[in-house]
Amino acid sequence: MNRKLSVLLTAISLLIVAPCAVAQDKFPTKPIRMLVPFSPGSVTDYIARAIGQKLYESWGQQVVVDNRPSAGGVIASELLLSAPPDGYTLMTVSIGHTVNASLYSKLPYDTVKDFAGITLLADVPTVLVVTPTLGLKSVKDLVDLAKAKPGQINYASAGVGSGAHMNAEQFKLATGINIVHVPYKGTPEALTNVISGSVQFFFSPITGAAALVKGGKITALAVSTKNRSPVLPDLPSASEVGIAGFEFNLWTGLLGPVKLPKEIKDTLNREVVRILNQPDMKDRMLTQGATPHPMTPQEFDGFIKNEVERLAKVVKASGARAD
Repeated sequence: MNRKLSVLLTAISLLIVAPCAVAQDKFPTKPIRMLVPFSPGSVTDYIARAIGQKLYESWGQQVVVDNRPSAGGVIASELLLSAPPDGYTLMTVSIGHTVNASLYSKLPYDTVKDFAGITLLADVPTVLVVTPTLGLKSVKDLVDLAKAKPGQINYASAGVGSGAHMNAEQFKLATGINIVHVPYKGTPEALTNVISGSVQFFFSPITGAAALVKGGKITALAVSTKNRSPVLPDLPSASEVGIAGFEFNLWTGLLGPVKLPKEIKDTLNREVVRILNQPDMKDRMLTQGATPHPMTPQEFDGFIKNEVERLAKVVKASGARAD
């Protein structure tokens, strides 16, 4: 009889404790580390911080942004993959993450197989900006100058393999000009050197360049997207410029390691997608030129795979290498 009573009491205690254990284990229960492979002030950094603040408001857990602007995102990727796959270390990435798959002869990871897509975050147009000292007024002016001075016109990028690098290489191929690549750690550094005239032009995320353009610090010639941007509506679009191969679009997304449990990945996706669909977040991003573009984890995984394949063609045509 005592044995039966003991078994019954044990069963009851388990029923009582189980819900408490589930509640205690509900994700997240501690701060989240958000790796950003670019400098503070870059578009990827801006979006990571905006999303992080919203997650804190939702969950009451801090999202600590950890900027690692080195090796085109390779260092940040290694840090992500070396952390426990528990959802407490994530990484915001840009187009450069998929470029690296073909830019490097060998990476310490597989870009497609070793990461878990959570969602695409936003599309970001780029704007072709030039140093004001050149006095250029159009894309044609820049092309004519580069043809008149082959190998003497420098362009900035946010690092080897960055979207700005690939954008300029695609522009180079489309126009047949001979220009020199000068990589920096991130967008802020690149813009600073365009302002000073150390480099002549840069395909900047519109997020970082708009205020400088409006303030007369740099000259904008065109946006690289098919349509004009509401942020700089007076600038011609890529289609208006009429140069085949000029169109280019940046993006940023959220990744975890491939072994991230499905339930945590789905929890992150649901919350981040909810945030991206909030009117105030849409307005906040649109004023910066970024357009929210949420996806399911499966859709983002497929998107990454397609981008790796698409950008491999650009890398091959340009001859660009990182090692």
